[in-house]
Amino acid sequence: MAGNTSVVVNALIDNVDQVIRGKRPEIRLALCCLLTEGHLLLDDVPGTGKTSLAKAIANSIAGGWKRVQFTPDLLPTDITGVMVYDQRSGQFNFREGPVFTNVMIGDEINRGSPKTQSALLEVMEESNVTSDGTSRAVPRPFFVIATQNPRDFQGTFPLPDVQLDRFSMRLTLGYADADTEVSILENYTRTRNDDELEPVTDTAELDVIISEIDQLTVAHSIHDYIVQLAAATRRHPDLRLGVSTRGTLSLLRVARAFAATDDRDFVTPDDVKALIAPVFGHRVALSPEAELRGVTVETLMAEIGDSVPVPRTSGA
Repeated sequence: MAGNTSVVVNALIDNVDQVIRGKRPEIRLALCCLLTEGHLLLDDVPGTGKTSLAKAIANSIAGGWKRVQFTPDLLPTDITGVMVYDQRSGQFNFREGPVFTNVMIGDEINRGSPKTQSALLEVMEESNVTSDGTSRAVPRPFFVIATQNPRDFQGTFPLPDVQLDRFSMRLTLGYADADTEVSILENYTRTRNDDELEPVTDTAELDVIISEIDQLTVAHSIHDYIVQLAAATRRHPDLRLGVSTRGTLSLLRVARAFAATDDRDFVTPDDVKALIAPVFGHRVALSPEAELRGVTVETLMAEIGDSVPVPRTSGA
C-alpha cells in the first residue's frame, strides 16, 4: 500500500511543483491532508500562491472541481444550492451549488459573511447538504481547499472556532526564496495557463488510497502520544481553547498519510511531532493575557511538542 501511495504522491508533487516552485515540503503536507479526505486551509498574505496551489492540486486530479470567490454579498445558497420553481412541471427542483464536486476551492473564505461561511459546516463534516428537509450527498472523495488572508486585513470576517476545527490542516506558504523568485520571473509568460496541468491520478485511485491509509496500523503508544499532546493544549495557561477530539482524529489520520508518503506502513513519533503545528495550530486560541504578552501559537506548539515525552518505540 505505502509504495503505491508514495508513487502517486511524488507524481502529484512533481505536477504541482510546476506551478508552485520551491515549496515541495508544503505541497507534501497539503497532499497528506487530502489523502485523508480532510480539508485544507491556506492562510497567508496575498500573492504567495495560495489560490495557485489550490487550483494546481485540483487540476492534478481527474475529477470535478469548482471555485467560489467569497465576497460579503455571497449567500449560503450560492454555495450549497437552492430550490427553483419549474413553471413547466409546476414543481420545485433542487439546483446544485458548487459544493457538489470533488474539490471545492473557497477563495478568500474569510471575506464571506459568517452566515455564508456556516453553509460549509455540514458538508465539511458529513459530506451531505440538507435543503428543504432533504439530505443530498456530495461526490466522494470530497475536499475543501480554502484560502484566507490574515484576519487584520480590511474586509475580512474571522472564521469561527467551530469551522476552523473542521479543517484538518492549516498551512502557510510564505514568500519564495530569492533564487526561486528569480526563476519564477525568468520563466513567466502572460500566456501561461496553470489550468492546463495534466491530471496524474483520478478520484477512483484516490478513494482506494484513502481507504487503505485509514487501515494502516498505529501502535497504542502513538495513540497515547497524540492524546497527551492534545491534553497539554487543554491545560496550558496561555490557551483559552485547546484541541478537540476531532483534532486528535485529524492528527492520527494525517500522520498515517505522512508515513505512507514516506513509503512506510507504520507511524513514528517523529511523524506526529512534525504535524503538531499544521494540524493543531488553528484549533487553539490564545488567552487575552498571552496575546498582550506577544505569545504566538507557533511558539506554543513547539513548546508543547517538546514538553510531552516521546514514546520510545512505535511498534504495534
